[in-house]
Amino acid sequence: MVTHSRHALHQLRAAVNADPDQFSRNVYTRLFAVDPDLRDLFPATMSGQRDAFYRVIDHVLEVIPSEHGHAELIEFLAQLGRDHRKFGVLPEHYRAMYIALMGEFSALMAGFWDADTEQTVSQAMMLVTGVMRGAAETAPHPALWTAKVAEKYRISRDLAVVRLTTDAPLRFKPGQYLEVQVPQWPKAWRHLSPAIPPNPDGELEFHVRAVQGGTVSTAIVSDTRVGDVWFFAQGHGTLHVDPDRDVLMVAGGTGLAPLRALIIEMSKRSDSPRTHIFYGMRHPGELYDLAVLRRIAGTNPWLRVTAVSEETSDPWWINAVATPRDLGIEHRIGTLADVVADAGDWSEHQVLIAGSHAMIEATTRRLVVAGVRKSRIQHDPVD
Repeated sequence: MVTHSRHALHQLRAAVNADPDQFSRNVYTRLFAVDPDLRDLFPATMSGQRDAFYRVIDHVLEVIPSEHGHAELIEFLAQLGRDHRKFGVLPEHYRAMYIALMGEFSALMAGFWDADTEQTVSQAMMLVTGVMRGAAETAPHPALWTAKVAEKYRISRDLAVVRLTTDAPLRFKPGQYLEVQVPQWPKAWRHLSPAIPPNPDGELEFHVRAVQGGTVSTAIVSDTRVGDVWFFAQGHGTLHVDPDRDVLMVAGGTGLAPLRALIIEMSKRSDSPRTHIFYGMRHPGELYDLAVLRRIAGTNPWLRVTAVSEETSDPWWINAVATPRDLGIEHRIGTLADVVADAGDWSEHQVLIAGSHAMIEATTRRLVVAGVRKSRIQHDPVD
């Protein structure tokens, strides 16, 4: 882009970043003024929506005037367009969003909003809305599919396993996560990782921990009932195993789910690489799936399992069915980051990490310092 165009978009980005939440509030106010019926497409609480919206616009205003990243931006916008179908967004709604954005941008740039600036910003926003609309209109699969809860049981006071069945094609890969909406919280979408790979029987399994302050996760653990119908949208994530290199897996809590799905899929093959999984929680009794990992390892000599806990014993409210020692599984004490980094030389391994943001960051940092190339470390995006 010419210098003026780049300068205009840089100025606009700075104006947006001066008060991101107010910017998003204003855009949605304008959007609902253009078409009041659009309010029904969004959840009652808009704070998360506003933050996600701002981050998208910020990314767009950063990349478009740049000399790099345009192809990746187009694919990002196309995926957003496909994803937005689950909200009920229709092609004509993109025009309303374009009007709302342009109205707010002109207000933000008052005093600098000349014909050239308007044209530059208009072209950028037409690109955004056009790519999203086009991708949504040409998406090859339906926006939504459903599955019915067949079984739900609580492992502890804040952890539940939910099993569902569906007649719909399971369009996801082992290790991916799905966009999920539960009946207790309509219009509130969350990412959950299936703990088993896709199968011809249409079976799904999720391990859900009630996060403190988390409305949807708490509802799943406390209120999910057999017969509930869940809605699913797109599959995301790129966790995968290269068969030509030994594997290190690091699972924190319910982050075990995507790695478990990969391990189950690997157990069907005869050429799976040697894999060492470190599975950690704060207390040893919270390692709810150790028995399953032990059974898989018992028939697959390529798999080694190490249990990790920060504490040596359980509080009174945890009733562990079997301890790592009872199961004959190696048990180490400490944080996952410390235990994994100190357990050996992983520099020639491919590394897959799943769990909390803090655990992923800490483990990645320790492994990179220990000589593992960052390009060999995989994890899903974390907020």
